[in-house]
Amino acid sequence: MLFTTTDALPGYVVRSVLGVVTGNVVQSKHVGRDIMAGLKGIVGGELKGYTEMMSEARNKAIQRLVDEASKLGADAVVGIRFSTSSILAGSCELLAYGTAVKLQRA
Repeated sequence: MLFTTTDALPGYVVRSVLGVVTGNVVQSKHVGRDIMAGLKGIVGGELKGYTEMMSEARNKAIQRLVDEASKLGADAVVGIRFSTSSILAGSCELLAYGTAVKLQRA
C-alpha cells in the first residue's frame, strides 16, 4: 500500500476516493522513564524516552491507518496528516488521518 503526505502520486491518477481513514494511539512510558525525563528536564537536552515513545506511536498510528484503508480496498492513502495531544503527564495521543483512494496508472 502506498501512503504519502502529498495529494498526488507521480505516475498515478486518482480513480476514486473511498473516504477519510484514521489511525490513532494513546501511548505512555513507564514511571522509570518519567523520572529520568524529569531529571533531564532540569539540565536540558533531548528526552530520548519520549522521542522513542512518539516514534512508536506514529508507527502504530500509520499501521492502523493503512489497515483501515486496506479494509476499504484502497490502493493508497494520500494527504496524510498527524495530530498530537497530551492526555496525561507522560502520555500522548497521536492521530494519523488521510484519504483512501483507488489509483490508476497515468
